[in-house]
Amino acid sequence: MNSTEACIALNMLPTMGPVRLRRLLEVFRQPERVLAAKRDELRRIEGIGNEVAEQISNWESIVDLTAELKRISDFGASVITQELPLYPKSLREIHSPPIVLYVSGELQERDQHAIGIIGSRRTTHYGTESAKKLSYQLAYAGLTVISGLARGIDTAAHQGALAAKGRTIAVIGSGLSKLYPPENAALAEKIRSGNGAILSEFSMEIEPDRQTFPMRNRIISGWSQGILIVEAGLNSGALITASQAIEQGRSVYAVPGHINAPSAMGSNRLIQQGAKLVMDASDILDDLQILLPESKPIAAATRPLPELSESERSVYDAIEASETAIDAIAARCNLPSPTVSSVLLRLELKRLVKQLPGKYFVKLG
Repeated sequence: MNSTEACIALNMLPTMGPVRLRRLLEVFRQPERVLAAKRDELRRIEGIGNEVAEQISNWESIVDLTAELKRISDFGASVITQELPLYPKSLREIHSPPIVLYVSGELQERDQHAIGIIGSRRTTHYGTESAKKLSYQLAYAGLTVISGLARGIDTAAHQGALAAKGRTIAVIGSGLSKLYPPENAALAEKIRSGNGAILSEFSMEIEPDRQTFPMRNRIISGWSQGILIVEAGLNSGALITASQAIEQGRSVYAVPGHINAPSAMGSNRLIQQGAKLVMDASDILDDLQILLPESKPIAAATRPLPELSESERSVYDAIEASETAIDAIAARCNLPSPTVSSVLLRLELKRLVKQLPGKYFVKLG
């Protein structure tokens, strides 16, 4: 048995965690020696009681290491431990770094320079587009975008990084073979097929639950130089990640949202409490410049506008960054409502605007 295999086995024990393993390694030095230790030796270590000592001594009856190694091999995944160079340096320094990281895809040295982008699962069009735009810009500038592959903001963050042909890492709250949510399977495949990796600290067949997601979140914040909250309600799990980031000494950024939008109450409150307000990727890059390698200039996340008629340009310019009602558009461009409706239809056909329920319109990036 080698060191990585021993770490996989220890990670699969129900009572074993990173802090307990650190105490054990201070005494036994190598994970293989931990598994081979006698009960009395284990009990003498602070924080290792009878239950933990018993589990370690009987680990072969609890853990089917051979089956787990086969699952890893069949899936095409790899496992890295804290001793290996690709294990993120910043993650290694947190209070409870993962014992192992299961990786599907490829990690690169440049992934050490990372920004976490997270937010609500239930988001607005404004939040989704903001996440895509900022993720695109940050990935283009050379940062690896880390998120949780969840619905909403996480999905938009990964999509933005992929659109920029940048790097993105998805840290999931389940084993690699139990990907959640299942509708993001195609997105996960794009990520691991050359643009980054899907990553988990859990053994292959662990199902997601309420405990696994907060554990996942500390990896996102611990790996990143900073965390960007795009949109989060008052009870959003993204706020827990922001708290973890603060405890880990990371920078916290937030995108301002509509003051009446429930999905922005938490992120707006973070700004009120001292998170840096972000309107453009340069707000983050200026803050993190000392941590970055020489980066490329930020690309605009929007494509060039095609040639527009005078009325089309007038209507397009009358649409604000957030959802804009058709009556407000007509009032701003001083055109009759039927004309505005006709122009908006042409702009929709040109894929420059999108109609939302209630006769609201937004610009498309």
